[in-house]
Amino acid sequence: MTTFADLMVRVRQQLMGYAKDQSAIAELAVSMAGGDVTFTVSPDTVTSISSGLVEIDEELLLVKSFDRTSGQVTLLGGLNGRGAEGTTPAAHAVQALVTADPRFPKMRIKEAINDTIRALSPGLVAFGSTDIVNSSVVYEYGMPAEATDAWVVSDQTVGPTQVWMQGTRWKFITKAPTSAFPTGKSIQLFDAITPGRTMHVVYTKDPSPLVNLADEWVATTGLPERCADLPIWGACARLLPSYEAARLQQSSIESTERAPLVPPRAAAQAAQYFQMMFDKRLAEERAAMFEQVPQTQYYGS
Repeated sequence: MTTFADLMVRVRQQLMGYAKDQSAIAELAVSMAGGDVTFTVSPDTVTSISSGLVEIDEELLLVKSFDRTSGQVTLLGGLNGRGAEGTTPAAHAVQALVTADPRFPKMRIKEAINDTIRALSPGLVAFGSTDIVNSSVVYEYGMPAEATDAWVVSDQTVGPTQVWMQGTRWKFITKAPTSAFPTGKSIQLFDAITPGRTMHVVYTKDPSPLVNLADEWVATTGLPERCADLPIWGACARLLPSYEAARLQQSSIESTERAPLVPPRAAAQAAQYFQMMFDKRLAEERAAMFEQVPQTQYYGS
């Protein structure tokens, strides 16, 4: 099963390539606590670390100076050099990788993946279900807080046929009074159903973002494994335009020298390609969703 860590690796490989564009990487020679303002890198893995940003695990740090003899790196501003760019200061183990001037920090990749997941709904949704026992005097029932709409309603018929009849008339309420329905979500059912019979409601819900590196795509988001490529295309489309912003910060001489190799808008055009791939795959998965979980007619006026 695809995990959050797997998605991050695949996004980074799409952005950086597999061999041509590699970052300078070292490793910690000594473990580092969350409050340390210096760290030591193995001299076997690096000869120089320039001032600026470095990444250890998912934390960004600001480097002030590097002692080539001892391998000790001193941070800029002491503790102010920890947790740069909104990352969180953390402890790091021996042999943790130290990436100098990371082009796409892991934290930004994680954010882009989750931003893509959040943007999938309502085009692509996950499904949940709940069972309701029909009461002859009740027409409105509470729904789970995660529900965003009712997709299919079916009721258990009387007799040995074991047939579940699909309902055709219901209304999903997103702003139900919490005094009667604590979640603020409810469903009104208007089909004639035998009292005491079970009604099965399949509802839609937003795909859940990933949190931990070990989080699995299917178990966490609620979406099928086959569409785990969607956040890869979407994250790349979100991250690549940062190259264009970086170009604007270069001196005119550097821009002139770089232009023949990397023409203007090259990153934006690459981002458009990834966006096209994302849109194509989203349309395919949306069509599959309607085919595999057909939506019945419902009363919504």
